[in-house]
Amino acid sequence: MYEQFYGFKERPFSITPDPRFVFLSQRHQDALAHLLYGVGRGGSGGFVQLTGEVGTGKTTLCRLLLEQVPEHARVALILNPMLEPRELLRAICRELGVEIEPGEDGLEALGQRLNERLLAIHASGDRAVLIIDEAQNMSRETLEQVRLLTNLETATDKLLQIILLGQPELRELLARPSLRQLAQRITARYHLAPLSLSETAEYVRHRVQVAGAPRCPFSGAALRTLHHVAGGVPRLINIIADRALMAGYASESERISPAMVRQAAAEVVVGDDNAPGRRWVGVLAASAVGLVLAVGAGMLWSLYSVPNAMQRQDGPRPSWEQMLENATAASAWGELAALWPDTGSADIQA
Repeated sequence: MYEQFYGFKERPFSITPDPRFVFLSQRHQDALAHLLYGVGRGGSGGFVQLTGEVGTGKTTLCRLLLEQVPEHARVALILNPMLEPRELLRAICRELGVEIEPGEDGLEALGQRLNERLLAIHASGDRAVLIIDEAQNMSRETLEQVRLLTNLETATDKLLQIILLGQPELRELLARPSLRQLAQRITARYHLAPLSLSETAEYVRHRVQVAGAPRCPFSGAALRTLHHVAGGVPRLINIIADRALMAGYASESERISPAMVRQAAAEVVVGDDNAPGRRWVGVLAASAVGLVLAVGAGMLWSLYSVPNAMQRQDGPRPSWEQMLENATAASAWGELAALWPDTGSADIQA
């Protein structure tokens, strides 16, 4: 719809993963380095834990990890961890090329076959890696089974490196006393925080450039607003930015304004009030209420406090629009500005 209007060759903010649009902030690069270290020969076995809010790029990092995994690594990837312990072992065996014979689907038999496979991988000089995505959804029993896998070892080496990817709830889950033995085996922890204000601006401009536009249609103020309403979460940035571009196209505006971004956020950011982006939407809503109250108070003041003065003036009485502009605009803007957070980054330009 808006691609031709803004000069895009394709939509810049699709939520469908596309390697061409990948943007790695410094914290994403650090997280990827942690994962590659765990997969490589530098890892000492045990667990590597990577957490982050929904939409912060964990799955993107997982894809990049799989693309850059060393040749000597044999990776088992589990995308659906909501499995019983026996089902999980079967899935790991399948990923590592273990053929399960009839009658070998018990926990003990599966564990034995997996151990044999891991020993063979180790003997060949390769390294076995298990990656579990959305690990916060695992049951306590399944997590305990995963912990037991780290007991598979030779006299000198662990046979399996395990990487757990999950939302912040994973940290809370592993902090439970019943899982303290697993938590003690985590050798590296990394939390993927949302993008900073400057990173959000770089992220947006990067995607705009890849999409082929000659210039970024978002003003500097719009980028600051986008960062706040999205909470720095890339997925929310994509959704809100796409909606804002549609609004700009509908109004034939060459530049995306903060108001368009706020409206887009109000239309698409729903759900948990504590999720990234919701806090700022709430602030905006409060600001809007404050603005309306200030405007209303100003209009009442204009109507009831100065009628005699207005009657003494020559010429027609000002319209309601003029009264609103002249009597309350400065006061209302002051109310809104007081609620606007100080980003400390007024130098960001589009």
